[in-house]
Amino acid sequence: MTDVLVATDADWIYDEVDAALGGADTSVLRVRRGVDVVPACKQVEPALVVIDLQIGNMGGMAAATAVRQEQEAGRLADSGVIMLLDRHPDVFLAQTCGADGWLIKPLDAFRVRQAAEAVLGGGTWFEGLPGEGEDVEDPVADVTDDAEATADDPAGGGDDSVVAADAG
Repeated sequence: MTDVLVATDADWIYDEVDAALGGADTSVLRVRRGVDVVPACKQVEPALVVIDLQIGNMGGMAAATAVRQEQEAGRLADSGVIMLLDRHPDVFLAQTCGADGWLIKPLDAFRVRQAAEAVLGGGTWFEGLPGEGEDVEDPVADVTDDAEATADDPAGGGDDSVVAADAG
């Protein structure tokens, strides 16, 4: 049996992950506070830990980092870690805590299953990163580019090479 630990205080997130991954051969367990993730991992030794970035009490990034530190120190069995992010700029946070994958909300069962299968199979699953020949918007660069364009052309509109960043 495969155990999956979900760390979230949002019922809808747990329900979505449980519906996508739960079954006869997979048990989906839950903690509601980030501070409970490491102790639960020690007790259950899940194959996969799914952590909501916005979990209360410790935060998803801190919880994922704590899991990785305990694993590296040999005090916790290895398991895959998937972060659930709220928006594309949160990708930076997931990268810094050593997650094996991440999904950007809103979730759907198909993407949750794909990510879990990839990570459980020893791979990775990253949303919001460029594929081959694809660019990811960098909101910081867009703001910098817009500010520079305004400084170069205070009247605005004179430089067609500067395009406003897409809000999505």
